[in-house]
Amino acid sequence: MDYAKMRAIAEDLGAYAERLEGAWSVEIGPSGPILAMMCPSKRHAGTIRRICKQLDEQLLATHPGYICASGPEIEHPALGRMRLPDAVVIPEAVLDEEGLAVDATQVLAAVEIVMPSSPDNDYVEKLDDYPAMGIAHYMIVDPRSGTIEVHSEPCKGRYTRKDPYIYGDAVPFGPWTVDTSAFRRYGKAGN
Repeated sequence: MDYAKMRAIAEDLGAYAERLEGAWSVEIGPSGPILAMMCPSKRHAGTIRRICKQLDEQLLATHPGYICASGPEIEHPALGRMRLPDAVVIPEAVLDEEGLAVDATQVLAAVEIVMPSSPDNDYVEKLDDYPAMGIAHYMIVDPRSGTIEVHSEPCKGRYTRKDPYIYGDAVPFGPWTVDTSAFRRYGKAGN
C-alpha cells in the first residue's frame, strides 16, 4: 500500500479516535497504520517533562529557535512511516504550520519513555525507524529498569553508536546533557 493511502487511513483513524474516551495515538509502522490506546503513568509524564525542560534550557544556547516538544507526530513519507515520539527536538515554528505531522528531516532528536506494555515499540520498531528517518539522536529511557540508551551516528538506516547509562547519570545526548538524578522508576516508591 502506498504512503498516501496509509496516511489517509491514519487520518481517518485519528478522527475516529477523537470520538473515543481516553487518549489514543495513531502511527504508521512497518505493518501500516496503527491505532493504540495510550495509558501513560504520572511517572512517564514526569520523565518527559523533566527531559523537555532540561533540553529547552540548553537549546536556547545550542539551537536558538528550537524546542523540545511532547506530542507532535513526525513523518517520513518516502519511508512510509509516521511516529509519535514522547518528545522531539524541532524548530518551534513548525508547530504553527498546517498539517498533522512534522517532517522528520526537521527533527534533531527523539526521546521515548518505555511503557511496560510495549517495550518492543521503542527498542525494536522505533530503533529501526528513527535512524532511517534521519534522526541523529535517539534516547530510550526505561523506568522499568532505571536504564537509558543513547543511540547516535545514523548510517545506512541504522545507528552505529549505542551508549548505556543508568538513572542518576548525567547523560550526554547530542550537544546536550540530561541529568537523570530526579527520574523515577515504575513501581518504586522512593526511586
